[in-house]
Amino acid sequence: MIPRIIDIINRNATFLITSHERPDGDALGSELALYHMLAAGGKSAVVYNQDETPCHYRFLPGAAVIVNRLPPAESFDAAFILDCSELERVGRKAGQIGKIRQMVNIDHHVSNGGFCDATLLDAEASSTGELIYRLAAAMAVKLTPEMATNLYAAILTDTGGFCYGNTSRDCLLIAGRLVESGASPQWISENIYENAPLVKIRLLTVVLESLALDLDGKVGSMVVTQENFARTGALQEHAEGFVDLPRTIEGVEISILFSELEEDYFKLSLRSKGRLNVERVAGLFGGGGHINAAGCRIRGDIATVKQRVLAQIKASG
Repeated sequence: MIPRIIDIINRNATFLITSHERPDGDALGSELALYHMLAAGGKSAVVYNQDETPCHYRFLPGAAVIVNRLPPAESFDAAFILDCSELERVGRKAGQIGKIRQMVNIDHHVSNGGFCDATLLDAEASSTGELIYRLAAAMAVKLTPEMATNLYAAILTDTGGFCYGNTSRDCLLIAGRLVESGASPQWISENIYENAPLVKIRLLTVVLESLALDLDGKVGSMVVTQENFARTGALQEHAEGFVDLPRTIEGVEISILFSELEEDYFKLSLRSKGRLNVERVAGLFGGGGHINAAGCRIRGDIATVKQRVLAQIKASG
């Protein structure tokens, strides 16, 4: 599939690059690395995301070029949909983006059913950033420090700082090559993990009050509500990473963050240890992701939503 994607790049001049709502490090790093790659080849590209770039990712080289208003579809010859298992994940403009003549999907989610003309999909890859690196290698692109920094950030964040089960030999070797090309592990890590605004810590102190252990202590969860956001002045982006905290507790095998998007509507982030498959649980509610990291959205009051999710986890063994 990579040769076909290269052919699409060679045959076209103007590209849209986009990813999912509330972009994370993998989405942003992959988008910006591809942007720099296309620009280096004399192509014109626009990076569009529905939502603004979280503050701790604005250091990424090229982040200032990202726009949050979508230009007309006819402005583009082709579109790259990154880190998305379905087109609807890009948000409200999915229909407009779908009108672009050619679409390329680069993704690593096991729940991806294929929705583009050309798809580079590898559920065994650590991240979409790893797949963008493979594309760059196939194109014989000389990696600049800007490209390397973005790709390193993509891989770093989607492997949980090289701690998750998707931390493969290949992704570690790639990370090493990215360092050789100018990525600074210390600088990138400090910007992402040691640069939290005070409002995030204030939100965390409130959310920790909701910490609960269920199913004999094997499931740890927290709830962040609209009232929590209003009380602290925090935004949805400030809850990023909270889902990992219950998993650090002895005996906890599955961690869940219930984040209220609006009244009686919750976004769930699920994480697990070992081979416990939370993607299967998320899939039962219309979501998806990976074996150890998945998400979905469910309507209902928090007590009902939590009860439904715990019942499915218990049934899945």
